[in-house]
Amino acid sequence: MKLPVEKSVYIRSLLLLILQLQIYTCTAKKYNADDYKDPHYAEGRTTMVHLFEWKWEDIAKECETFLGPMGYGGVQVSPISENLVIKGRPWFERYQPVSYKIATRSGNENQFRDMVRRCNKVGVRIYVDAVINHMTGDGENVIGTGGSKAYPPRYPAVPYGPKDFNLPRCGIDYSNATSIRDCEMVGMHDLNQGRAHVRSKIVAFFNKAVSHGVAGFRIDAAKHMWPKNLEAIYSKINNLKTSIYGTKKRPFVFQEVISFFTNEPANKFQYNNLSSVIDFVFGASLGRIFGGQQSLASLENWGTQENGLLPSKDALVMIDNHDNQRGHGGAGSTILTYKEPKQYKMAVAFMLAHPYGHPRVMSSFNFSDPNSAPPADDNENLLSPSPISGNVAAGHVADQCGHGWVCEHRWRQIYNMVGFRNVAGSDASLANWWSNGNNQIAFSRGNRAFIAFNGEAGNDLNQTLSTGLPCGKYCDIISGSKTNGNCTGKLVVVDVDGKADIQILKDAEDGVLAIHVGVIKLL
Repeated sequence: MKLPVEKSVYIRSLLLLILQLQIYTCTAKKYNADDYKDPHYAEGRTTMVHLFEWKWEDIAKECETFLGPMGYGGVQVSPISENLVIKGRPWFERYQPVSYKIATRSGNENQFRDMVRRCNKVGVRIYVDAVINHMTGDGENVIGTGGSKAYPPRYPAVPYGPKDFNLPRCGIDYSNATSIRDCEMVGMHDLNQGRAHVRSKIVAFFNKAVSHGVAGFRIDAAKHMWPKNLEAIYSKINNLKTSIYGTKKRPFVFQEVISFFTNEPANKFQYNNLSSVIDFVFGASLGRIFGGQQSLASLENWGTQENGLLPSKDALVMIDNHDNQRGHGGAGSTILTYKEPKQYKMAVAFMLAHPYGHPRVMSSFNFSDPNSAPPADDNENLLSPSPISGNVAAGHVADQCGHGWVCEHRWRQIYNMVGFRNVAGSDASLANWWSNGNNQIAFSRGNRAFIAFNGEAGNDLNQTLSTGLPCGKYCDIISGSKTNGNCTGKLVVVDVDGKADIQILKDAEDGVLAIHVGVIKLL
């Protein structure tokens, strides 16, 4: 039986369509979370710093004069999108977007682009803190830092309107996953990322940042968005700039998911199949241990699933961040900050010495009120965190900053530990573990680096320990540095058997000693 011509053509077209669909199904690239877990650091770098509330111009200078020379790998910057202007200019106004224009107190789009270019030029990557879960709360005369006006829930500068938000409006019930993701944090209008229009605006914002050369994004309040919607958004972000990162490189994405228990209705293990996740258990646990509530000896098997942590490759880790150092985000008083300097430096040193996770160092401004504004002049312009003294080029480094900025990343004990981690790399295993069964511990990173801690009140640490290092004379990078071939702090002698006499006195300024193969003293 011969088919009519029009039916024959129709059937052939249908078969061709089915074949094309089969080919697409077989060849379409599936979403691969590991593509979003690479920070894309320049070779030999391992650590980022959060320069909280810094101006773009100041970050560019810091990249060139300090971060690049001292081996930092990247900077997380404060949100770049235009935000609501709030009376008194508290830090949290940065987390209430009015539009996706790059226009904040940190600078405009041209200044942002110039900062990214200058930092990349010296091997320091930039990561944007992206606020895409919500916009502002209710209000009249809503004006943004770029001059845009809004009439919540209408945001003409995006534009967003009432249909782009989750309705009906509701407060969050943290025992219910739907409420966590569809209701409003403290009354801020909650975007519906399931809408194509909302996704397109968010993706356009990300792609603008990518076009300027950034390496990735921190996703604020990721826990409050549905994983399937985030996957749809991440998959649409453009590849990173080929001229900087090579071909077909996806952005590094690290998601804020405040989560301490696996049975929470919205928890971190629901997000690490999308990209990296900030592990809040990490800082809370180390704060408890170095704060004296648990022994340092308990760290022997740190970094395993039994610690309640994510797999190492999935985790961005920190001791504190801009939220929890102010009492937000859970964990309460267990969080160590710059206000407990000895314990804080010990915890940061452990984070940077241990191979687990991707570490991020905090750099704060001084505060007594958790809502305090960042340092600014009488006209509400951000002040520059000018170093009190010191010049890297001249071989001197300022350990402090002026104008109310804390600058923990400039503390010798911290920036030298960034160098320690760079030397240890990612492939040197943890070895030569020692403890006294209580609060004195030590370990090496293969045969490249060694560190010891004395957290025992009232007792000196005096031990001959196996360091794993080659025979030689080493400069302790906690009490000083190696400068012009000499040690400005302690000298540690490692014998032919790899052993050394390690001493940390009970009343020492720092409870840490650290050496690595990059600080062998010239004879």
